[in-house]
Amino acid sequence: MPAPIRLRELIRTIRTARTQAEEREMIQKECAAIRSSFREEDNTYRCRNVAKLLYMHMLGYPAHFGQLECLKLIASQKFTDKRIGYLGAMLLLDERQDVHLLMTNCIKNDLNHSTQYVQGLALCTLGCMGSSEMCRDLAGEVEKLLKTSNSYLRKKAALCAVHVIRKVPELMEMFLPATKNLLSEKNHGVLHTSVVLLTEMCERSPDMLAHFRKLVPQLVRILKNLIMSGYSPEHDVSGISDPFLQVRILRLLRILGKGDDDSSEAMNDILAQVATNTETSKNVGNAILYETVLTIMDIKSESGLRVLAINILGRFLLNNDKNIRYVALTSLLKTVQTDHNAVQRHRSTIVDCLKDLDVSIKRRAMELSFALVNGNNIRGMMKELLYFLDSCDPEFKADCASGVFLAAEKYAPSKRWHIDTIMRVLTTAGSYVRDDSVPNLIQLITNSVEMHAYTVQRLYKALLDDISQQPLVQVASWCIGEYGDLLVSGQCEEEEPIQVTEDEVLDVLEGLLVSNLSTPVTRGYALTAIMKLSTRFTSVNRIKKVVSIYGSSIDVELQQRAVEYNALFKKYDHMRPALLERMPIMEKTASNGPTEIVQTNGEAEPSVVEAKHPPPVTQPTNQANDLLDLLGGNDVVPVIQTTVPTKPASAGGELLDLLGDLSLSGGPAPAPATSVPSSQPAFLLDGLTSPPLFNDIAAAGIPPMTAYNKNGLKIDFTFERANPNPNIAVITIHASNSTEADMTDFVFQAAVPKTFQLQLLSPSSNVVPTLNQGTVTQVIRVLNPQKQQLRMRIKLTYTHKGSAVQDLAEVNNFPPQSWQ
Repeated sequence: MPAPIRLRELIRTIRTARTQAEEREMIQKECAAIRSSFREEDNTYRCRNVAKLLYMHMLGYPAHFGQLECLKLIASQKFTDKRIGYLGAMLLLDERQDVHLLMTNCIKNDLNHSTQYVQGLALCTLGCMGSSEMCRDLAGEVEKLLKTSNSYLRKKAALCAVHVIRKVPELMEMFLPATKNLLSEKNHGVLHTSVVLLTEMCERSPDMLAHFRKLVPQLVRILKNLIMSGYSPEHDVSGISDPFLQVRILRLLRILGKGDDDSSEAMNDILAQVATNTETSKNVGNAILYETVLTIMDIKSESGLRVLAINILGRFLLNNDKNIRYVALTSLLKTVQTDHNAVQRHRSTIVDCLKDLDVSIKRRAMELSFALVNGNNIRGMMKELLYFLDSCDPEFKADCASGVFLAAEKYAPSKRWHIDTIMRVLTTAGSYVRDDSVPNLIQLITNSVEMHAYTVQRLYKALLDDISQQPLVQVASWCIGEYGDLLVSGQCEEEEPIQVTEDEVLDVLEGLLVSNLSTPVTRGYALTAIMKLSTRFTSVNRIKKVVSIYGSSIDVELQQRAVEYNALFKKYDHMRPALLERMPIMEKTASNGPTEIVQTNGEAEPSVVEAKHPPPVTQPTNQANDLLDLLGGNDVVPVIQTTVPTKPASAGGELLDLLGDLSLSGGPAPAPATSVPSSQPAFLLDGLTSPPLFNDIAAAGIPPMTAYNKNGLKIDFTFERANPNPNIAVITIHASNSTEADMTDFVFQAAVPKTFQLQLLSPSSNVVPTLNQGTVTQVIRVLNPQKQQLRMRIKLTYTHKGSAVQDLAEVNNFPPQSWQ
């Protein structure tokens, strides 16, 4: 058989291939020749063939058929064969293949070989791909080599020991005696690998961490020698002595000093020396300084040292290298909460980073800028951030607008400034703001009584300039509807009032109704605003015409509004002023409340229905739907009041007639039990217009369960199954109170994933009696058409001993019979 071609020739041949197919053909031809040689047990050229096979493996072609040949090379007595064999084992074998166990004995023999280079090959292979079984068998040999006087073997043995500890952590104590003298070694390679080994042991074991804290003075001494030593060509990198070893020591010091006063005190001085003596003109010095900063921030360092570290990060912000600037901003963002004043000194530099062309740096600078905002700098910082909002890319606008809203709400120096800032955001980035920004701004405006005239005038001017920003248009429509009389009368004192007539205001609102830019929600705002103006303006006839026109609108929502408003004009005109009077001051709700409980374990937006203790009067629809914030989101089922409201006399009864008799064909219809959109699932409507709420219920033998038991409040669930529809589970909650005081204003709320549908009936009471003297019961109906495992999130609110209590819980342990 002719001698196979050399590796050099194979590489040259493959490189001449012009197409992928031509290269594949060459590889397949050579692989066939190699296989043939392997079958013939050709020992002469085995090493050459495996080397070529490894090159093909690097190109991405399969080479698994050479695994056993690698083992044969490892067993060879030639060093050149062993070298290729071990290299092949590292590339072609891993612990998932049983073949690797066959080489355990060869590695053990080579670890005890008389030649250090063969021992080094075995250590490298074990440290690269040794399995847990191999590490257990060979840990003793590695530990012996760790104690040898040969520095070449000690550094390889230290790295191999790191791999052994990662695979079999319980063998860590075996290497403890061998680590005693490692740091006294003069060879930098051994020092470097020793620090890596100590770091691994400290990270994996608190006992080892406590044991190695006594080495801090020795590590400090090594680091000091590195800084103070003169030029050493062997270890010099850009004028700095062995920066790799310095970085490793700084990382180990960070681990040893974290949470320990004595260790931190011992390393304060050397950290200050490194921070002040390291050259920053080269990237090598910046890497050491960055590790120094991280160490200072993690240990219990002195305040002066922390300020020095933050000043180093401030200098990084002026560096031309984008990576260094990004690292500095990220580090400052982590430390801004603990060292706020020190970071504030670099505020102008951070703000300048908002103008950077790199999007990653811009994002970090924006986040850090918002973190620096406080009551003292709110005006200046908001000016810069609003300028950034004007010019930034669309991907930043949503986060920036949200940050401005939160900062303005927290630190606003005055209500006028707050309103102006939010309006500026809506004007600039209205399409990117969060959904709750419109109601939040409306609430702010409503509560700022003295600013009503100023606000409505500003918003009217904004509408004349631009109607493309829908959130701004919605707020403006609402304000004009509420305070249109102030706009027309020119009562603004904060700035020069503008002269506006009633017809001009109505022209603007009618323009919104017909504009192609207006969304259905915006048209609803505009139509409601026009309706409100019927009690504030004298142009009632014009308003009647507009309302009647939209009674036949193709938009169902707009049509319904118009029909109801038309009914107010025709049948209930005497009630119109009372119904459309100005909104009272709104109570401030907790900011971002829904987002705190929006987690749904990866489910899609859940549907939720909540029932409260029946109020003395019927709640407006918008207030009722405010209760749906239990899980957040817009895709929710409206609240269904299952109690029949008492029909009030006179005007109240006529209002119910208005909602119940939209056909306006005759006298008042009977008061409805509920108002439910036709799009609701049918089971939610079952029986709501007749006395029985659900049909015959048969006990299904489902065991009861305790869903909640905390602070004296216990919630038990009992289960029944509805006969007509076996997919409906009927759950009755029983709330009892074992404390010595009544729990008043008790409200139970529940939510389920979107694959379920849930209906809460009204509770028997809103007071849970003391000392288990009685229970509050409430019925839940759950439709589970897909027979999935039932999961529920509950929210409990009550008043106990004069203080309000609120708690959340998840119920995941429902009996299988309740949902199967």
